[in-house]
Amino acid sequence: METLPISAESFKVGFIGAGKMAESIARGVVASGMLPQNRNSTAVHSNLNHRQVFESFGVNVFSSSEEVVKESDVVIFSVKPQVDRFVRVMPNTPAAVGEAASVMSLGTAATEEDGALVAKLFGSVGKMFKVDEKMFDAVTCLSGSGPASIFLAIEALADGGVAAGFPRELALGLASQTVFGRATMVSKTGKHPGVLKDDVTSPGGTTIAGVHELEKGSWSCNNGEQNR
Repeated sequence: METLPISAESFKVGFIGAGKMAESIARGVVASGMLPQNRNSTAVHSNLNHRQVFESFGVNVFSSSEEVVKESDVVIFSVKPQVDRFVRVMPNTPAAVGEAASVMSLGTAATEEDGALVAKLFGSVGKMFKVDEKMFDAVTCLSGSGPASIFLAIEALADGGVAAGFPRELALGLASQTVFGRATMVSKTGKHPGVLKDDVTSPGGTTIAGVHELEKGSWSCNNGEQNR
């Protein structure tokens, strides 16, 4: 039987697995407007405890994986990567606010058209990058686990502000905007972070003193673990 191509303009997305990652992707896709009839076009196989979370932003919830597959054109297996995938994607939770860093690798049976469809879907909730399958362990470390390190950095900056006498809300606002602004500079200017760092470090100043303290320790990605 001939398989009909999936229209990139109108398709139904289903999720097998209903953890935080599935929730982040679903929230981001719905918020992006990519699936305008979202109440009828997105399905999630969810446990009862998480059902209300998905239903709250217009996602239909089914009781079995079979129902999800039956009702979906594209199925996202939001589970741990112990099984082979048709198209493998490693997103991260900023998908919920449209700022994910997602990485994709095509399976041996996947076509370029399949890849384009998946790239469009995940591109609606952030930026999509393509790598070889062998790089996915490093991807898991960098962009998969990386957000936790950035959250820690934001919290540490905010704590420093509170220690200096700022109200918590002000300290957190300054810290989060500082991180967001600097990340945007790296992304939009194309300059190496080291060059941008040198641009704001005066000889003998407080900034280079802070950098020196950070460099006494380590903050790196190694074998799937974040070290700080």
